[in-house]
Amino acid sequence: MSEWLPETPRTLAFPTAAYVTLAGADWLASASPRPDEMHALWATRPAAPSALPCGTAFDVINAPALFGRRMVDRLWSDGPGSGPVAAHRGRILLFAAPGTAQRLPALLGWEEWATAVPPLLCHGSGDAVTVPPLHPCRGAAETSPANDLFLAAEEPSAPAGSRWLVAPDVRDPWLPGPDVLLWACVRAARSVAGPGQETAAQHPVSALTRG
Repeated sequence: MSEWLPETPRTLAFPTAAYVTLAGADWLASASPRPDEMHALWATRPAAPSALPCGTAFDVINAPALFGRRMVDRLWSDGPGSGPVAAHRGRILLFAAPGTAQRLPALLGWEEWATAVPPLLCHGSGDAVTVPPLHPCRGAAETSPANDLFLAAEEPSAPAGSRWLVAPDVRDPWLPGPDVLLWACVRAARSVAGPGQETAAQHPVSALTRG
């Protein structure tokens, strides 16, 4: 684990949870002002996506599929791991700590590699996002979440569904903050530039120290 993030969790293998546990559903429902209504909706329509507000339990960073895949790959291969991640309509949704949506664009503004980062949609307080069904639809189990992430990134023109790639499975999941996601953005951008230039990204970028 990187020394600059000594207390963040890391799993050696990329997670493959395709569905939300009961504890994860409790966490998702906590984002709603009426958690009981969310549970009732999921009980009657478990295969339907639903909308949840951002800004309390989580923010969401919405990235183009290919770049989002690179970010998630970097978070798990070289960083602390990720929070929940979903694929929705050809894009990758990275669930982040509340406040990230406001701070990440400002941090990117200080970073020299910002021009190599495609436009990100940052959903925070006052926004809502569509979250995938708690369980994958029939037939989805034939494809693993990691492979589904690959397909979503490599085939953006294919019909895009809505499903969890890293499903929430605890009541208080660890969520990356703006500094971690800035690091992932820079690593992903530099990976496109080539191995030689990517080497400089082995350590935290300078913008992480700017508040």
